[in-house]
Amino acid sequence: MAIRLSELTYAGISLAAVISIILGLIIALTVHWAVFALAKKITVRTHGRNEGILLQAVRQPTRWFLVLLIVGLALQPLTLSPAVSAIWSIGSKMVFAGVLGWLALNILRAGRTIVELDSDITVEDNLKARRRHTRVRILYRIGQVLIGFVALSLMLIAIPGVRTIGVTLMASAGLVGLAVGAAAQPALKNLIAGIQMAFSEPIRLDDVVIVEGEWGRVEDITLTYVVLKLWDDRRMVVPVAWFLEKPFQNWTLQKSELLGTVFFYVDPQADVQRIRDKFVGATQANPLWDKRVAILQVTEHKADALELRGLLSARNAGIAFDLRCEVREAVMEFLRTEMPEALPRTRQRLEQGEGVSAFTMAQSVNGGSDQ
Repeated sequence: MAIRLSELTYAGISLAAVISIILGLIIALTVHWAVFALAKKITVRTHGRNEGILLQAVRQPTRWFLVLLIVGLALQPLTLSPAVSAIWSIGSKMVFAGVLGWLALNILRAGRTIVELDSDITVEDNLKARRRHTRVRILYRIGQVLIGFVALSLMLIAIPGVRTIGVTLMASAGLVGLAVGAAAQPALKNLIAGIQMAFSEPIRLDDVVIVEGEWGRVEDITLTYVVLKLWDDRRMVVPVAWFLEKPFQNWTLQKSELLGTVFFYVDPQADVQRIRDKFVGATQANPLWDKRVAILQVTEHKADALELRGLLSARNAGIAFDLRCEVREAVMEFLRTEMPEALPRTRQRLEQGEGVSAFTMAQSVNGGSDQ
């Protein structure tokens, strides 16, 4: 007696249905591949960089979403056994929530990549670019947390037992919630501060700051802490809330251009105008100077020296530091070779009779004059 395919069943699923599902998946995946291949070819021809990034981000999640959809549609008209039906009901909801979260995260990551590529922070005037990088990085991490929380919640809700456990726990979660809230207060404080920083922007990526006496650049900003790259390649990790509660120096808050200072101490009788001419000339001849400021002023008259303060400008903090060092070296070389009389000297004056008294006292200490 011949057995038809429709009569071969297991848990309510016939062999014919399995073959139909497999054929449906093959057709659907082939169509999916063809659509994305065509879309990729179009983006390459039109040089659509952003569209290509977005296509690459949604390619894998949409493929698995299509698989889940085809299997669900194929199983819908079938009469499944209670066990298989329960497993499919829970499993499909959890997988759907996971794929949906995966798709949302990939789209979020693609958006961040597009914004960062459109905002070049390597240029000289990079204030707007650094603002975009900072904001998108913080918002991206906030989005990661929210999407992960929603996806995990949807996956847990799909399990019937979790709902009952959740209701039971909620009834007795008052004191536990207070205890957990008190213990997590520092973390929540930094988390809220990170969200606030995304909009108030006291610091941005690549900002030059001085924190606790340390000079460094903002290398990374997370929801809870900030990483500073110090001048000697060390890393300082600072809680985000610190930047909202304590004063600190931000040298590039409004613009990247800076004024650098160079101090010189010279003899009070020195020709200040010659030194000024050398300072201005050395600054103007240096390619690191941005042609804005180059002046030298007498800012202090001390007992044995004049304090000269030179101001010079540069495109950013790193260049300003190098420019200060090079100009200082040039001026000091000039003083050493061309104006040695301008170097600070200590003067002493002996009044009449003081020299004889000092000589006599020295002779008595040494036991008299030489024989």
